[in-house]
Parts: sequence; C-alpha cells; structure tokens
Amino acid sequence: MKSPVITVLGEKSIAIAKQLQTVIPNAKIYGLSSRTQTADYTYDKFSETVRELFSQGHAIIGICAAGILIRSLAPILSDKRAEPPVIAIAEDGSAVVPLLGGLNGANDLARAIAKSLQVQPAITTTGDLRFQTSLLAPPPNYRLLNSDEDTKTFLADLLAGARVKLIGKADWLSDSNLPFADDATHQIEVISEEVKLEAIASKLSSQYLVYQTESSPNPISIGKVSIIGTGPGAAKWMSHEVKAILEAATDFVGYKTYVNLVKEFTKGKMIHASDNRVELDRARHALELATEGKSVAIVSSGDAGIYGMASAVFEVVDQDRPKWNQIDIHVAPGISAAQSAAAAIGAPIGHDFCTISLSDILKPWEVIEQRLSAAAQADFVIAIYNPISTQRKWQLQSAKESLLKWRSPNTPVVLGHKMGRKGENVKVITLAELEPELADMQTVIIVGSSKTKVLELGDRIRVYTPRTYS
Repeated sequence: MKSPVITVLGEKSIAIAKQLQTVIPNAKIYGLSSRTQTADYTYDKFSETVRELFSQGHAIIGICAAGILIRSLAPILSDKRAEPPVIAIAEDGSAVVPLLGGLNGANDLARAIAKSLQVQPAITTTGDLRFQTSLLAPPPNYRLLNSDEDTKTFLADLLAGARVKLIGKADWLSDSNLPFADDATHQIEVISEEVKLEAIASKLSSQYLVYQTESSPNPISIGKVSIIGTGPGAAKWMSHEVKAILEAATDFVGYKTYVNLVKEFTKGKMIHASDNRVELDRARHALELATEGKSVAIVSSGDAGIYGMASAVFEVVDQDRPKWNQIDIHVAPGISAAQSAAAAIGAPIGHDFCTISLSDILKPWEVIEQRLSAAAQADFVIAIYNPISTQRKWQLQSAKESLLKWRSPNTPVVLGHKMGRKGENVKVITLAELEPELADMQTVIIVGSSKTKVLELGDRIRVYTPRTYS
C-alpha cells in the first residue's frame, strides 16, 4: 500500500491534518488550491484528484463529508480486496468513519486516527467490532488459505453463536475476542509455510479455517525503486505523484543534469549522479540500493517511459530476475518533450502521431531510416527525439532527405528547444528549411503530416493538425 494522503477542502482543516501527520508521518496533505495556503500539495478538482490517488493505491483520509468521498469514488469501485483504505473525518475532528478498505487495514487506521483525536471511530464491520480482529484480512506474514465464501460463512456462524477452537499459535488470534472453546464445532489452524498445501487442502471448509505463516520479508523487499519523469523541467509540469515520490526518496540516481532539475528535493539526501551513457549501470546501482532498504528515485526528464530510464531498469531486472523479484518497482509518468513543445505552439499532435529517435547507439541507422520512411508514407505527424549530437552530425540531414520523399518541402516543422528550462525556445519552419545547425540534443522536432496547418493569429503563430482526416 502506498503512503496515505490527507485531503482537505479549506485552510481551516490544516490543523487537524497536521495533527494526523504525527500519527501517520508519511502522509501528505493535499489542499484545494483556491482555499488552502499551507498544504504540502494543492489540487484544483477534488473528485478527479481523489480518484487518481485512490487508483494509484494511496489510502485516502478526507477531512470532509463522507458523501463527497462516496460520490467521487463510486464510479471506479470494483475489487474490495484491492481497495486501499478510505476514511472520512468530520471537519471538527468529532467523527472518524472508515468507508472502504476494511480488508486492507482501514479499521486499524481509523482507530489510530480516532485515538489521536480522542474520539471513538465509527466502525461498522460487525465481525471486527465483536471480535476485535478480521478473519478475512490477517496481518502481514499470515495467509488465509480458505476462500472468501468459506470465511464469510465461518464468521457468520460465530456471530450467530458458534464457538471456535484454535490449533497452533498466533497472537493476533489468541489476543482477540473470538469465542474460544476446546469442544467447539469450528476450528482455526495455524500452520507453517513448510507444510505442503496438499496436506491440508481436504480440511478447508466453512467450519475449518487455515492460516499459513510466511517467513519475515526478505530485506530485499524493504526498499523501493521509483522511476520518475520530471516533465520538461519546469516545476509546474511535475505531477503531484512525482513530487510525493521525490519528497519520500532517500536516494537519487540519475544523469547529473536531470538530478539538478529536482535539487529542491535532494537537500540532505544521498545523490548518485552519473554520466549520460551508463543507463544499465545506473539502473543496477539503484536496484542494489533498494536491497539495502533505500527508497530510490531514478530521475528522468520528460516521461521516464519514453526513451527514459524505465526500460533500462526492467532490462536489468529481466537479465537477473530472481535477484530483484521482491523489489517494489514503480514508474511515475511525466509530460514528454513532444507534448510540451506541441502545447507551446498549439496542437500539432492533435491527430495520429509517432515518436522516432535518431540515436543509432542502440539500433542501426537502417532501422531508423526504415521507420522514418514508413511513418512518412503513412502520413503520421512525427516527433523526432535525439536529432543530433557532437558525435552524430549527419543523421538529421539524412532523415530530412528520407522525409522529403513523402512530404512536401512546405510541411510545417516545430523545433522545441530546452522546453521548461532556462533558454526555452519554440520555432516554426518548413521541412525544406530544416538544417542540422538548428537543433541539438535538447531539441525535439515535430514534423507535421500532409494535413498540419500553420495559423497566423495577429503576431502569433500556431500550428495544429485537424482531428478529421479525409
């Protein structure tokens, strides 16, 4: 489960939210941008933000009416076993109501919050209330072998008066209020992970529950690797999710230029910066740090999944899967260079488009040329990454020649340079005017399709590709 999020609608609720952070130190406060000034992060639309965070697996603690949380999340509810906790807290802290996620610790979280606020939690789960434990959701290192239906029937029988005998040892069961008796009709057995499942399969029933203990988590599973995309560089284009990951990270791994983009988050933390052409070594180093229990952020610019570090990490994992099996690996998206350049000039990728990198370090030029020709012939708008470098001078000219076989010399071309950073510049030229000296490795080039148009709006130029194609 990811770190909890405390959502507030106004500055008045910040005091309670900060009090909750003393109980849940890894929780972040999200405040409505128009009504809060001191939240950790701000948002514009409550329902959309809550749905996004819930879908990502964050526990939601809303200091708001229960109804707004219910209406926000109802359209996306599907699997109660996978749902993170959702808790509503009255604005004055007088009520704590767990709404969802009872199988993932919502009631325990509600109890901890209520204790901090010195109120009673409004827990409505009958079994949990009566027996002070949840048979359907055992604690970590215990696995329920019965089906949900078996367990529900078992629990219903106990609520109706049946008694239970405990075979084996488990403090979370023996310390509960379950109605234990030696001559009980219902039994719970706790077995070790060494016991073969086939040996107890015949015992499983709605009157016989079996929990299997699992060994303590391997230290390799403690750490986490998050591969994040910062967006083009400006903080305004960085997602809430990425900012939360950067806040929580203990170690930062990445190309030094990209790590510098997030220096506001790196103070007092470990930085493992490296050169630009050691992606696999960088990925391996990040994974090794995670085995030591570190929370590692691998920093990419733009989107980490588009010519970024995400693929490099999974490539390393694929080479030696058993070694990294238990590490939590998460990819957080960012705004790509193509998206930011397109938005700055209008909507040139408003219809079908593709991206092609001109770097022939990892693939032969013949493949690049083949893809350029195919994309041009299919009349895609083409976003060109890595157009030129100090070592690669001729590729952009060659790419231009390939494109001119299928595109008019007057085809609009957008040059986006240093998007979101100091020196940002967006220029519109024609394909005929495209020359190598106009670009570098910090330039993304968008070559329009046969339908792409240039609009002159007073002293401004805009480029767009119509949505319809005829």
